[in-house]
Amino acid sequence: MKITDVDVQVVNLPLVNPFTSSFETKTGETRTVVRIRTDDGIEGWGETMWGRPVAALVEQLGEELVGTSPFALEAFHRRHHMVPFFHGYLGYAALAALDVACWDAIGKASGQSLVDLLGGPVRAEVPITALITRADAPASRPADLPAALADHAAAVVAEGGFRAVKLKGTTDVAGDVAILRALREALPGVHLRVDPNAAWSVPDSVRAGIALEELDLEYLEDPCTGIEGMSQVRAKVRIPLCTNMCVVRFEDFAPAVRLGAVDVIHGDVYKWGGIGPTKALAAHCETFGLGMNLHSGGELGIATAAHLAVVTSTPVLSRAIDSMYYLHADDIIEPLPLNDGCLRAPSGPGLGVRVDEEKLRHYAAVNEREGDLTR
Repeated sequence: MKITDVDVQVVNLPLVNPFTSSFETKTGETRTVVRIRTDDGIEGWGETMWGRPVAALVEQLGEELVGTSPFALEAFHRRHHMVPFFHGYLGYAALAALDVACWDAIGKASGQSLVDLLGGPVRAEVPITALITRADAPASRPADLPAALADHAAAVVAEGGFRAVKLKGTTDVAGDVAILRALREALPGVHLRVDPNAAWSVPDSVRAGIALEELDLEYLEDPCTGIEGMSQVRAKVRIPLCTNMCVVRFEDFAPAVRLGAVDVIHGDVYKWGGIGPTKALAAHCETFGLGMNLHSGGELGIATAAHLAVVTSTPVLSRAIDSMYYLHADDIIEPLPLNDGCLRAPSGPGLGVRVDEEKLRHYAAVNEREGDLTR
């Protein structure tokens, strides 16, 4: 079986509500979608972060895939191991798009689901996290914001059955602490997290971390910048620290362990360059006694299906994962159902999803008109 064609499209899809972090507010997602075709009629689908810059790199790498087997993933990654060195996150994202498309084709060729190809299920369903941002209470005055967001979070949890809630933090450290206190009062039984995306200084992280200890947070995610800063905070705060910003490649792993900088590492198929690297990260975390979770970069259904397969087949991924999937207003596949705060990995061959090509064309046309919504 040989790959005969690689097709790449960029799509824009809307979110149901604006989503605010410490560095941006977005109203939709731009994603790159890839399809490979083989000489025996099999199609494999992949999807990755960001838009046209990644798509251009996927097209370049895809040309080199033509004439090779989708099973030859080790050789593909070895040939292109310097791509992330030159292109950073864009390189990882481009490699992952093609990697996932090959896994989908492998599953279809063998009649096996991606979950079974990765070792079989160790759990039946995957809990996801309710994501709360200040955009969820847009009309609130600062003094009223904690109560308003607590009411919103309680409604989201009641409606969706979520077991974990994450606040996207901001540069307003005191305001974030006040919101978290209100969230804990409203939701005493949920796993609670906060992610300022490294917007706090080390001193502010220490002060806020000590103030938040009484709230029994599951973890504090990237309060400040860098492995060194995180290690200083971890030495003084009893809340576990999590990262998807200072440990983002395998070269970061050893320094983080030596400095005792983190307790939980967020993996991501699309930020780490594919399914194999993400499974390897899980093995590293288990070996060194660290927890692991999955980051969300706004995955649509194709990419979400890949994440669900990885979580379903990986024991260390035992927490509610980050996923913006439920925040999208539409999808390019038949939507994956959310039940009691959980998603399930599709059970069909490969990723187990069917792409709606009419919707794919529609949202690709939206990108043509609007350009990329994100970098």
